[in-house]
Amino acid sequence: MHVEVRTDNHIQGSEKLFEEISDGLKDALKHHADQITRVEVHLADVNGPKGAANDKRCLMEVRLAGHQPIVASHQAGTIDDAVDGATAKLSRSLESTLGRLHDPKGPQTSIGGDQVI
Repeated sequence: MHVEVRTDNHIQGSEKLFEEISDGLKDALKHHADQITRVEVHLADVNGPKGAANDKRCLMEVRLAGHQPIVASHQAGTIDDAVDGATAKLSRSLESTLGRLHDPKGPQTSIGGDQVI
């Protein structure tokens, strides 16, 4: 699994920050590592130098082999909190999506024949 971390021009990115994010993601997503080809992490300071509460945003995009990407984002007061929130959302979304894809009963449908998501 390849992890790319990008920041906007208001966030000071460092190798230590990038390694911590990459290691945390690899640990959180290790159950599906064989299906994930790439994870992109975008960090941004929404209000720039003006500052505000909950103005740090983390957007994560997971690329799965043969499937559409899954995206999750979270805003918080610090970069660490934003990354933790986005990681938790992404993990739940991956569990849900991959669980439906690999359900032994097949896709669930309603009485009208529409697929239940």
